[in-house]
Amino acid sequence: MAKNNIHPKWYPNAKVYCDGKHIMTIGSTKPELHVDIWSGNHPFFTGSQRIIDTEGRVERFVRKYNFKSDDNKIEN
Repeated sequence: MAKNNIHPKWYPNAKVYCDGKHIMTIGSTKPELHVDIWSGNHPFFTGSQRIIDTEGRVERFVRKYNFKSDDNKIEN
């Protein structure tokens, strides 16, 4: 038989807050969740993320390992 009273209390209408604003309602073992980042304000999900090669890292990698444009081709 399964043991009684071993699982935490389940809150089917737990509220999630970010910056003091109610974001969503989910099921959780805590009645309220306070988060710093969620998909609505994370740059990856909002499309505001920029990939910047500020120091020429790709070029520095290519120079370091002596890659040439002809070396990157795949021959069949």
